[in-house]
Amino acid sequence: MVVHASRFNLPHASPSSPQVQSLLFESHSLSLALMHSDSSFSLYPSISLSSLSIPPSSSPTIISPPSSAACFLRLHQDPNSNPDSPSSRTLFVVAAPHRDGSSILLRFYLLSKNGSFSGGTKILCTQNDLHFDDKLGVIVDSTHGITVKLIGSINYFAMYSISAQKVWVFAAKLSGDGDDAVRLIKCSVIECSVPIFSISISFGFLILGEENGVRVFQMRLLAKGRVKKVRNKNFNGFLENGELDGEGLSLPNGAIRGVNGSNDFCNSSEIHSVHSGRDLKGKSIGSEGIEISSNCSKEGKKATDSHSVKHKSLKLREDSVKVESYFVAFTSKEVENPKTTISPLMSTKAIAIQALSPKKYIVLDSDGSLHLLLLSNSTHGPEITVQMRQLICSMKVQKLAVHPDISLTKQTLWISDGYYSVHMMEVSEPDTDDIEESNTKDFQEKLMQTSVTQAIFVSERILDIVTVGTDAILILGEGRLFAYAIS
Repeated sequence: MVVHASRFNLPHASPSSPQVQSLLFESHSLSLALMHSDSSFSLYPSISLSSLSIPPSSSPTIISPPSSAACFLRLHQDPNSNPDSPSSRTLFVVAAPHRDGSSILLRFYLLSKNGSFSGGTKILCTQNDLHFDDKLGVIVDSTHGITVKLIGSINYFAMYSISAQKVWVFAAKLSGDGDDAVRLIKCSVIECSVPIFSISISFGFLILGEENGVRVFQMRLLAKGRVKKVRNKNFNGFLENGELDGEGLSLPNGAIRGVNGSNDFCNSSEIHSVHSGRDLKGKSIGSEGIEISSNCSKEGKKATDSHSVKHKSLKLREDSVKVESYFVAFTSKEVENPKTTISPLMSTKAIAIQALSPKKYIVLDSDGSLHLLLLSNSTHGPEITVQMRQLICSMKVQKLAVHPDISLTKQTLWISDGYYSVHMMEVSEPDTDDIEESNTKDFQEKLMQTSVTQAIFVSERILDIVTVGTDAILILGEGRLFAYAIS
């Protein structure tokens, strides 16, 4: 095993540039975003995995401050298409306070076909509390407060405002008109009764990191939202005089249209996992996310109602019984009833959640411990079973990075104590869909089989780490960016 190390050079960077504080990486387009100390972003459209560097000809898109959060998401129009096809695009979303924090501004940067990010992306949104300004972006009528969180996946992203005590779930898709416009749909709004410290959208689940554990929602239910009858429209979303309805989502009763670009009208829908990305040789291996595939009828032929319906966002409380959620604690194997709001006595926060595979997630708590979250679909209905198991790790972990690869039986974690070292850990992933089996002694022994296979030491205190492949990582120090690859 050989470890290749190099300093990651940033073209067009000057000594007077604000210090880089955190990193974001998108594995499909190989895009890299650097957040600076003045809350501005440098957005690079691609990096070279073979040399672990940015091509000198690649100029960054500079996103001016203020910015409070950002995320990448993948607009995957056709789940059966090649991930590198023109129908699959990368979108960068940046949140910022607007009007002294009384509202939230979302700016969108779409990766164009010529390999650069465009800051003038047109957003189509017609819901009441979303307003598009072609000079600013999308204004969300809700309090920004001190900060917000953003997390993206495929076709969906979530935003959390601690001041507004809400989580928004948005769907995004290319309009299909050939003008690179993006249609934005607010699917659900979750009113939070307790603070949220981390968010994950992966493999059809929305997971909220709370005190003492995590709460799991099925994205299939959140994405559906609810519907409102609108008279005098046909099933194609047009008014009878031929004008397009502002929502463009007039569908049969109780149905949704997949945001994966399908023009089908859906009578039943199911969210499936999508896993794609690239290795160091540039080979596509997929990246985690979600797609909607459906048993659909073309042109609404199965609809019998003479009225169409208008998509409205679903509003619910965090512990609502309208859309069932599952709370699982760090200190207990039992899953909290969705109607119950009682929390354990100790207060440990779930500060990071990363997907290992469609049914297994790594959770980092504020005490520096790692936990394995197990999800399993029930064979008797839409319910899921969830449980948490703590991993054995002597280090007090401060930084966590995972590159999901469902083709591997052993998953690789990169962990750091936030000082001068990064450790590569392998976690065995027992193949079981049976929660009862997972409670057996043999399963627990297999589950605890973790080993540190590599250790990397750097000369600067570590601010952030991000994986750029199953065997490569970027390490952000206090003044430099380092790249390491294992072969």
